[in-house]
Amino acid sequence: MRLGRGRQDPQAVSAARTGLPAPPVWMRWLPVLYVAGLLVLEPMTPVDWPVSFVLVALPLVAAFAHGPTVVAATTVFAIVFEGVLAGTPCCAGRAVGYLWDRHYVASYVCTALVGALGTVLAAHRTHRERTLADVRFVADIAQRVLLKPVPHRIGGLRLDSLYLSADAEARIGGDLYEAVPTAYGVRLLIGDVRGKGLPAVETAAALLGAFREAAHDEPDLPALADRVETSMSRRATQLGGSELAERFVTAVFAEIPPGGNVVRVVNCGHPPPVLIRPGEVRELDRGRSAPPLNLGMLVGDTYTVDEYDFGPGDQLLLYTDGITETRDPAGTFYPLLQRLRSWGPLPPRELLENLHDDLRAYSHNRLTDDTAALSVYLLADEPSRAAPPPADAGRSGEPG
Repeated sequence: MRLGRGRQDPQAVSAARTGLPAPPVWMRWLPVLYVAGLLVLEPMTPVDWPVSFVLVALPLVAAFAHGPTVVAATTVFAIVFEGVLAGTPCCAGRAVGYLWDRHYVASYVCTALVGALGTVLAAHRTHRERTLADVRFVADIAQRVLLKPVPHRIGGLRLDSLYLSADAEARIGGDLYEAVPTAYGVRLLIGDVRGKGLPAVETAAALLGAFREAAHDEPDLPALADRVETSMSRRATQLGGSELAERFVTAVFAEIPPGGNVVRVVNCGHPPPVLIRPGEVRELDRGRSAPPLNLGMLVGDTYTVDEYDFGPGDQLLLYTDGITETRDPAGTFYPLLQRLRSWGPLPPRELLENLHDDLRAYSHNRLTDDTAALSVYLLADEPSRAAPPPADAGRSGEPG
């Protein structure tokens, strides 16, 4: 999404920034259809007072989809057209015209007043649309900073991500994901912040920042999770307030070591990842989940690493509970595993596209929670490779 140089119309820039949909074609053409219908009815009306009086409403019809300039021009057109119809003797079987009849003069005045009102309304609507476009543009930028697009290829891994906000205007929420190539392998994170609104976004930003930094330094997943939790607890203490204990995040940390053909998982109260391979779709869950981040210190639990085979052609799907808690109109939860088994193995992009379309269809386009997903596929005959070890990797005591 790029901005061109030079001066441009603010509304056009706002629309280009956010991709706001233009009004429907039928709405843009509604004033023309309105006048065409009047021209059809006018000769068919056997009364002295023709239906041209309904032109009074034409400026308001135009205000639905057009700006103040078009509405003002439409008002002038309506007044002139009313005069043309009133002064034409043949209309409605009249023998003479009524161009300056007091009823028509009153119609001209009413049309001018309605046109002035329609112009003001159109200006107000346009201003609100520009404001909304700017807000959505800022939200897009914030999302790009907070949830950076994951690389589509890291060594022998192919990756893709999905994010759906339940609030179409907010664009960002408390769901998060990340993939970082390190000397210890490719490290993955999926998380869901409790709550909504700006506090959830702030918490997600703090967690992602801690993970992106610690992923390169900590030699194993328990140490990584512990460092992220320490950062989260420090951040919650700085924020203060009565909801300190409620600022927690469910998360899954995963690691695919270079050339290891295994995946290691630390689950912190989050829905377990799903392993997809030909003939098999299953959850990676051994019932040893730790508490959510920022709650572990309260209960004193430690992090447990679960290790699973992860060979060429296998795919790992990490997701937030917005997927499994999506409901159809009857209130039935979305059957994720059943859907994945019915689709069979798919490349990451196609898998997430299917998931996106199916979630919207299943919920009748009424998602009630933010949704995030991260898909990682190990290419056949090509081992997973991570980034080269950093210059100070030797200080960790573990080779890259």
